[in-house]
Amino acid sequence: MRGDAGFKSRNNAVGQTYLGSLLVDIKSGWSPACDAYPPAYGEWGVLRVSSVTSGHFRPEESKRLPPVLQPRPELEIKAGDVLVARANGARSLVGTACFVENYRPCLMLSDKILRLVPDEMAADPRFLVILFTTNGVRRQIANLLNGGSGQNNISQADIRSLAVPLIPLALQSQVVAVHSAFGRRIAALENASRKLAVVEAAMSENALSQENLSRWNRGRLENIATVATGVTLGSEPVGDGTIELPYLRVANVLDGRIDVTDVKTVRIVRSQYERFALEKGDLLLTEGGDLDKLGRGAVWDGRIGECLHQNHVFRVRCGEHILPDFLALYTSSSAGRSYFQSVGKQTTNLASINSTQVKKMMVPLPPLTEQDRVMVPIRAIRERVSSLTRQIAKLRITQRGVVEDLLSGGRSR
Repeated sequence: MRGDAGFKSRNNAVGQTYLGSLLVDIKSGWSPACDAYPPAYGEWGVLRVSSVTSGHFRPEESKRLPPVLQPRPELEIKAGDVLVARANGARSLVGTACFVENYRPCLMLSDKILRLVPDEMAADPRFLVILFTTNGVRRQIANLLNGGSGQNNISQADIRSLAVPLIPLALQSQVVAVHSAFGRRIAALENASRKLAVVEAAMSENALSQENLSRWNRGRLENIATVATGVTLGSEPVGDGTIELPYLRVANVLDGRIDVTDVKTVRIVRSQYERFALEKGDLLLTEGGDLDKLGRGAVWDGRIGECLHQNHVFRVRCGEHILPDFLALYTSSSAGRSYFQSVGKQTTNLASINSTQVKKMMVPLPPLTEQDRVMVPIRAIRERVSSLTRQIAKLRITQRGVVEDLLSGGRSR
């Protein structure tokens, strides 16, 4: 069968079939022009693709349906649904699936999300979700992807054609049970991490209290740091004297952390490297997005040796009067966000700031010793969160390995 590159049984312990043979139907959604903010409870809304791509259903990732438009109740999400992201700008997120447990009424499928309707006699809904995390299915999806205008997508026919292991419902239930046992442990660690995040937020708020801010000196950012824009994408140079390097774009710069899961490359003239290069300790801030997310950012840890930044990401390189993580603490605080929102240029669906506005930002300047004293307990909390994140990552790897072993008939691949 066409999907032979996906799953390979050993000694015929596990056979293969097409995913379509386990389904009764696949339902597609609708993506009308919606308001940028989530609907209130009881209002109709349309799911964003980000409601699915974490692997868990996130109903808060939705947009309000304007009252002038009539909802389509047949597209409403229900408990027990299996949802799959059919399109995403990031290739790695195409084909991410989730099982709907906790949901709220009046949320509809978007056209970037598909609802799989399983044959109850052939497939456990939760098992279908697990299949989309396996190496075999992920490889097949990677091979099927086609891009248009930067958007990667798979069709309903592609999903039906995926080669998957053919195993009885009883064994599917066993796989689900094992996967869920790991999931509960992972969820416990994630919950502990969220609690630490609350503690960190409280520490940060206390550190940047009005009392402290009022007694500290202040300075304009351009006088204590250099602010630079990055490489502009488009017509790339070719030939001798050019170099291709990874670069960070807005999608990589999250609130408080840098995500290098999906890093793209760009070719530049070698002589421009210093102009666009990142160094460990650079603070990265985003130029645009939703108004409440303007200026989100994080300190670059240098995990990629030679790396650039795109022009929609500002690079702030601190001088000798301010610590990068202290500056990041302030830019992400309520005071820092208020500044970005006050100077941001708002359009219909997007807000933006420019480098001049970033440079003119007034920031607190306590002595370096006090900056360090403020950051010590916050760094300790962050290290604990990083430790939990590493434990979660190891558990996920083990979880996938055990599931793969079960799906290959009990033999390691």
